[in-house]
Amino acid sequence: MGLLTETNEQYYGGQQAFVATATQTEFTWTGDTTLVATTGTTNTNFSVSVAGTVVTTYSLTSNTITMNSAPGLGVIVVIELTDNAKWNNYGGYAYVTIEDIVNNFLVAYVGDGKLIPNAKRTDIIFHAKRGLQEFSYDTLKSIKSQELTIPPSLSLIIPQDYVNYVKLSYVDSVGVKHIIYPTTLTSNPFTIPVQDADGVPTQDNFGENDQGTSQINENWDNNNLFGNNVNDWSDSYYNHPNWQDLSYGRRYGLSPEVSQRNGWFTIDEREGKFSFSSNLANQLILLEYISDGLSSDLDTKVPKMAEEAMYMHIAYSILAGRAGVQEYVVRRYKIDKRAALRNAKIRLSNIKLEEITQIMRGKSKIIKN
Repeated sequence: MGLLTETNEQYYGGQQAFVATATQTEFTWTGDTTLVATTGTTNTNFSVSVAGTVVTTYSLTSNTITMNSAPGLGVIVVIELTDNAKWNNYGGYAYVTIEDIVNNFLVAYVGDGKLIPNAKRTDIIFHAKRGLQEFSYDTLKSIKSQELTIPPSLSLIIPQDYVNYVKLSYVDSVGVKHIIYPTTLTSNPFTIPVQDADGVPTQDNFGENDQGTSQINENWDNNNLFGNNVNDWSDSYYNHPNWQDLSYGRRYGLSPEVSQRNGWFTIDEREGKFSFSSNLANQLILLEYISDGLSSDLDTKVPKMAEEAMYMHIAYSILAGRAGVQEYVVRRYKIDKRAALRNAKIRLSNIKLEEITQIMRGKSKIIKN
């Protein structure tokens, strides 16, 4: 039997149609996406229509819709996924779930006559999730992105499932990305104690230091180093009252980290925000960042190209943490784990010879130093 279980209607259209019989009240969705109803029929990932009209008079149990009354003989009943549910399902064949990883590992690697005679399912789940986290950082294609607009406050809250940033870019009017670089010209203080006239921090009624407003952040936010936007750099540069001071790292003693006009950002750990230079106010940006693959059920998927690496990671982790296992066995699985992970990285790097050839055509140009 093939591995594809959805019909073309379910996969491409995200829907399944039924022709009701005279007394039929139950309609079972057989697609790969699980139907979800959290409170009655609100906050769901699907809708139900009867004869072209969306209805809410039904209940959901294990992907089966039960109508309050029979629609009638020959009436068309359609279950359709929402757009987000359709998008999450597209391309799903390239992935395997953590649940399938755990089940397959128990079948193939645990039991009598096998290297791991017994293992708790909870232990396997733990190592599978840890493996997914580690793989997400440098192996899996786990980069997420958000399209945001920088408000006048010049700060954006760090995403809920954020682990580390990959790249921040502002997007111009034609959709082209321009990289925003982190800056070392300033930084965000973690605490701002209020001081008395002698410079001694003052305390509140609970004995904790009073916290004030950061003057460093205000000075940085209020500067007009680039002008009002990213496109009027030259005029604002020469009209600045202290333009000679702004020559640092640009006209004299060029410093690559500051010799650009795209703007800068810092990470304010105290407030949990990204802070941007003043020229980026109201700009459209693209935030690309890494998560750990466990923030939601939709994330807990492993590319099939890295499936073997996940099995080797779980096997090595179980054997390495178990007493009485001979060291040569642990070393063998450590080597197998590294080899499988290396293969996964090569496969997921998605290197295409034609793309490399196209890029290398320009490498024959003479570059003068």
